[in-house]
Amino acid sequence: MKTLKAIRIVAWAAVAIVIGGVATVLVLQQFDDPPIATVATIGGPFSLTDQHGQLVTEASLKGHPSAMFFGYTYCPDVCPTTLFEMTSLMAELGPDADKLKVYFVTVDPERDTQAVLADYLQAFDPRIGGLTGSREEIDKTLSAFRVFSRKVEGEDGSYLMDHTASVYLFDDDAVFTSTIDYQEDDTTALAKLKRLIDGA
Repeated sequence: MKTLKAIRIVAWAAVAIVIGGVATVLVLQQFDDPPIATVATIGGPFSLTDQHGQLVTEASLKGHPSAMFFGYTYCPDVCPTTLFEMTSLMAELGPDADKLKVYFVTVDPERDTQAVLADYLQAFDPRIGGLTGSREEIDKTLSAFRVFSRKVEGEDGSYLMDHTASVYLFDDDAVFTSTIDYQEDDTTALAKLKRLIDGA
């Protein structure tokens, strides 16, 4: 009986050693091959024209902080609301607003020509630039900035555009830092812009 008991003890000890060894290997494998976190880059090469006919590219975002909002002039609610809010925030910034470049990029270039943008933006802060281009150029820009946009056809032949509603913020190296969400609290939005400008 003692011999049988001893054999059982040795057997269980061997099992424990094997299990421990397997666990150790698994742990070591986790440390040897750690997961790599990836973050999608927001921003990239683009070439568009503002409402005054001036070329604006990714290089135009460097040397100063920038805010970019993507929308269209036929937008019934989100776009005018956001542009009015940006106009109000720029007024609250006072002279510091001159250090910030603000761009309204159309997602509907078929209708938003330079002339249309120039007329539309007269209702907002004059420092806001409106950007347009060919369909190909706009699509390339939307892709680079990870912006969603989709045409929604109406029954009468008209259409609206679904699109990302946040304002994108970039530092003076054109590096994405954060967003101002649609109808975000003014105090929070203003604080984000001040931090952006102070960090430039």
